[in-house]
Amino acid sequence: MIVVFIFRFLIFIAIIFMLYSAYKYIINPKRKLEVAKDKKVFYFLDESDNIKKNFLMTYKGILFEGEKYLGTTENSFDVINISVSARHPSELKGLERDDLYFLEEEILIRYPYATVEWKNPINKLVLKK
Repeated sequence: MIVVFIFRFLIFIAIIFMLYSAYKYIINPKRKLEVAKDKKVFYFLDESDNIKKNFLMTYKGILFEGEKYLGTTENSFDVINISVSARHPSELKGLERDDLYFLEEEILIRYPYATVEWKNPINKLVLKK
């Protein structure tokens, strides 16, 4: 009788653990980034509180990485420079100048004091408005 109770208890614990694992998998931001990359939509993954951690964004199936650099503004310390590069430059085929302007606007919404610098080969396409 006690063996049946222990077995049922262990099955209950296993089910709870599986539900918790599924929940953590579904809300994982890295998974959301991969899904957005596969669907070729825009997604921005960033820990804005952590200056040392780079942000990732995907657009049209291309994964970009941005390095944040801290500096001083008139009243505070803030992110003043962002260097953006493509993780896989071979995927840049079909990317247009307007797409880069869209990405730059999205970055500036989150970091208004920053200047965005595009790394090679993207900087060959960008011309300032």
